[in-house]
Amino acid sequence: MRGLVVVGAGGFARETVAAVRAVNDLRPSWQLLGFLDDDPALHGTERVGLPVLGGLDRMAEWGDTAAVVCVGNPRDHTVRQRVVRRLGLPADRYATIVHPGAHIGSACTIGPGSVLLAGVVLTAEVTVGAHVAVMPHAVLTHDGRVGDHATIASGVRLGGGVVLAPGAYLGAGALVREGVTIGEGSLVGMGAVVLRDVPPGEVWVGNPARRLRGTVPPSSPAGPAPGTGSTQAESIGAGPTGAARGNGTRRAAALGPAPVARGAAPKTVGS
Repeated sequence: MRGLVVVGAGGFARETVAAVRAVNDLRPSWQLLGFLDDDPALHGTERVGLPVLGGLDRMAEWGDTAAVVCVGNPRDHTVRQRVVRRLGLPADRYATIVHPGAHIGSACTIGPGSVLLAGVVLTAEVTVGAHVAVMPHAVLTHDGRVGDHATIASGVRLGGGVVLAPGAYLGAGALVREGVTIGEGSLVGMGAVVLRDVPPGEVWVGNPARRLRGTVPPSSPAGPAPGTGSTQAESIGAGPTGAARGNGTRRAAALGPAPVARGAAPKTVGS
């Protein structure tokens, strides 16, 4: 089994650990080593039975160990991109984690460093980029495209052909009409009903969704990524193969060092 370090120690990081353990229950794929987090108050403690090993800079100590970046929240939904940039690891160092309770349809692809939790559905020819977080029971329908570093919270529903640009964030329970584009770095509030395109770098809320204010797109300059323990950060992961591929109507197992369980061979997509 390949070693795996979870970057971040907040809520989504712990959810990702649960997904990894569910994968290992079906087929041992990952050796969970622990968490990395920049909050010194967490160093030397344990979370869900795993040690917090130290700050993010310690990742350099593990040569071939895989990482999954589990940071990000609505108050700073661009932090995941900054952490990935700071780590500077090649795509094959990131683990793609797909909970065995997710359903991945035919010809769907999932990029390196992405995490799909239990109950997620990808129907047909959905493309998910690198370092994307998809929370429980989100549904992405045919021909959807999700850019790198995006976040899809629990219960989101995307109509066919929806485009979620890099770094965008969809709050819990948001509904997006077919063919709509959510611009880069934009945030859609929880429960919003989006009927038209959302420009880059904006916050939209309500039913029907309307612009509330501007936000900061992920391409804007940013300083070092903060630690995650004190900010309830959320988590992400990626597989040593660099990507996952759909397995028809069967449940997705994991994209681990071995071939995908009960599915087709992984299809690599660029990050």
